Amino acid sequence: MATDRYVVPQHLDDPELIGLWTLDEALAMIIPFVWGILTQHILIGTIFSFAGWWGLRKAKSGRKASWLFHLAYWHLPAGFTGLRATPPSHLRLMAG
Repeated sequence: MATDRYVVPQHLDDPELIGLWTLDEALAMIIPFVWGILTQHILIGTIFSFAGWWGLRKAKSGRKASWLFHLAYWHLPAGFTGLRATPPSHLRLMAG
């Protein structure tokens, strides 16, 4: 019969894929590539897109994408995360 018609995910928390990449990896590749096309530097855009993908894969290194958001919250300025009431990082304490 036609059992190949439906795809059942192996795990419920698997990230959605765009092609072979997760959403954050695809954006790390698409943004520099589009920049390269718009500025007529396609080779440089392709190199930056590969470097962005590779760097993001190394930064995540088996962790979820939320790990990068948590890292950004603790180490980047409050305006970067888009949160209005983020206290300065030297005043934030980790529980534990």
